[in-house]
Amino acid sequence: MRVGMLTSGGDCQALNATMRGVGKALFNLFDDLEIYGFESGYHGLIYSEYHKMERSDFSGILNIGGTILGTSRTPFKTINEPDENGLDKVEAMKHTYRQLRLDCLVVLGGNGSLKTANLLSQSGLNVVACPKTIDNDLWGTDMTFGFHSAVNIATEAIDCIHTTAASHKRVFIVEIMGHKVGLMTLYAGLAGGADIILIPEIPYHIDAVCNKILERYKYGSKFSIIAVAEGAISYEDSLKSKKDYKKKLAERKYPSVSYELADEVFKRTGIEVRVTVPGHTQRGGAPVPYDRVLATRFGIEAAQLIKKQDFGNMVALVKNDIVKVPLKDIAGKLKYVNPDSQIVKEAKLLGISFGD
Repeated sequence: MRVGMLTSGGDCQALNATMRGVGKALFNLFDDLEIYGFESGYHGLIYSEYHKMERSDFSGILNIGGTILGTSRTPFKTINEPDENGLDKVEAMKHTYRQLRLDCLVVLGGNGSLKTANLLSQSGLNVVACPKTIDNDLWGTDMTFGFHSAVNIATEAIDCIHTTAASHKRVFIVEIMGHKVGLMTLYAGLAGGADIILIPEIPYHIDAVCNKILERYKYGSKFSIIAVAEGAISYEDSLKSKKDYKKKLAERKYPSVSYELADEVFKRTGIEVRVTVPGHTQRGGAPVPYDRVLATRFGIEAAQLIKKQDFGNMVALVKNDIVKVPLKDIAGKLKYVNPDSQIVKEAKLLGISFGD
């Protein structure tokens, strides 16, 4: 049995834990096994940059963040375009796979990476995938590994902001990762006790945001915490065409939506506003225990699918069971926050404003 493995896209906690689960289970399932790790994601598969992995490579990495194979972004929208030297990237990946006489390719990745995995699967390669993203936005699985670890870091950032916000009687905006989906911001905002949560799925009205801040001030709370997703959008901007909105972003004088929001809040309320951006710290550090367990279970299931020669699937968590879902059914689909979901309604009953 010859298996290839790669980690693609943005890094996150528990990539190593997942590979460990795959590798250890495979070595127990097959007497004759070779595993090849492709370096820097699909880049390694395209340009034949790989190394043979030994049993020892999968030891001592359960609690280590990042990825021992390295990663990079290979955008799906350009995957069928030749590289700067005219190389057909898809054909190159297929060539590397066949040159190594692989029986299967294991892909650990998020939305874009799994679209490429599905493309390779549809092209005749045996592929098994594991769902990785701090955004938890992959269709077909209740949870992705990396999400809870990133939420933990974002929550700690909000926790730390509380004391300084209260001391100085300021409004603090904490910008949390998530361009298209606001699950991280929603969970971290709830866990960290944010007063206002702004996510892409619920366009905000600046007046509603300011009214919430002033209402808290009126009733004795002289500070407010706003958890803002990177992709949060105002109601006015949500009415713009995609082209016009992209033009606005290109011409915007602010580094991000958080700074634009801070400026507007100060102008309308006169209260000092500060912005904190945890940024890539949300992707780093050791995975929390939940992610270590989930990643291990995903890895073991991926190994079992290889043993069964049940390819073209992604392993997933559905109602706390590890199952398989066809790549063709989930590739390219995102899981969004439903504005009418129970968790959003519960947050509103708590007094949290979504700016709507």
